[in-house]
Amino acid sequence: MNKIIFFAQIRELIDTESITLNANQETVCSLLDQLSQRGEKWALALKENVVLCAVNQILVDGDYLIQDGDEIAFFPPVTGG
Repeated sequence: MNKIIFFAQIRELIDTESITLNANQETVCSLLDQLSQRGEKWALALKENVVLCAVNQILVDGDYLIQDGDEIAFFPPVTGG
């Protein structure tokens, strides 16, 4: 099983802090596609926005292969000035 955590605007849009599901052997992109099918708010938060992903607190790209027990975090890019 995998814990999936959402931050900032993503969390606000989907009104969910975290979920647990089996994403073992999925890529980050396929997980995003799967989550985006949960409804309009999910699709808006995860597909139309630029989303960064960290697995076990390390930034990864969309081709990263998720393993059982990995903690996945989705968050928007941070900007500053």
